[in-house]
Amino acid sequence: MVSVDRGRYGVLLDDDTLLVAMRARELGRKSIVVGDAVEVVGDVSGGPDALARIVRISDRRSVLRRSADDVDPVERVLVANADQLVIVCATTDPTPQPRLIDRCLVAAMDAGIDAVLCLTKNDKAPPTDLRRIYGPVGVPIILSGRPGFEAAVELLRRRLHERVTVLVGSSGVGKSTLVNALVPDADQRIGEVSARTGKGQHTTTAALALPLPGGGWVVDTPGIRSFGLAHVDRDRMVACFPDLAGGVANCPTDCDHLDLEVCELDAWVAAGHAAPERLDSLRRLLVTRDAM
Repeated sequence: MVSVDRGRYGVLLDDDTLLVAMRARELGRKSIVVGDAVEVVGDVSGGPDALARIVRISDRRSVLRRSADDVDPVERVLVANADQLVIVCATTDPTPQPRLIDRCLVAAMDAGIDAVLCLTKNDKAPPTDLRRIYGPVGVPIILSGRPGFEAAVELLRRRLHERVTVLVGSSGVGKSTLVNALVPDADQRIGEVSARTGKGQHTTTAALALPLPGGGWVVDTPGIRSFGLAHVDRDRMVACFPDLAGGVANCPTDCDHLDLEVCELDAWVAAGHAAPERLDSLRRLLVTRDAM
């Protein structure tokens, strides 16, 4: 599945034929998302008037999901069967949002997929603070700017080879620029999908999967403003902050990590094992979880 738009699904067959399909009634309410492996029947010629039906969705090996906000019980699957998530963040213009990065990292770890942080516009503002915050997390960090853009694209290309990779980031961070560099004919492919499924042209309005030269897929997503994590339970939330794991191990077994009198995470941060911003982010997430 390469695109979804208003009940019309763009499906790429094994022979590279792109066709439009509708959901078969027997699938019921089960969601179909970009990245799903599906079975189709009907007219699979890929002609301009051809319309097939999706009759089966294969089991998913991973699910990247979010909710509208932290109290919304309805989860939304963004992409199925992804191997990794690349979080694109500019060092300036727009202003970096570390707490949004943290939420994306939690979502990736909850889904069991790898995460990569790509910091753009390094020629306009140094990435010093972001590297300080995320260096201890252990997530790979790729720096991009002018100069250095081509080197960043090459590093990304190696990490994306033969994998299904989702790119997320706020509007204006340069995500589409990276996609166009990684997939040289991206605009042509986007136009082809748009013409068949009725989607508007780029800028990205819905998730769209594009094949990478040499193997693999990149899934471009709309610019995000929020990333709800209502689907992640409290214990799992704490486990998704690996840079704080050592401090958690020192806490009392019943520690909620919000009582500063007993929580050992402050001492862990003070010793330089993690950035204060990360602890603040975790506690903010825990407060919203307790309010549900």
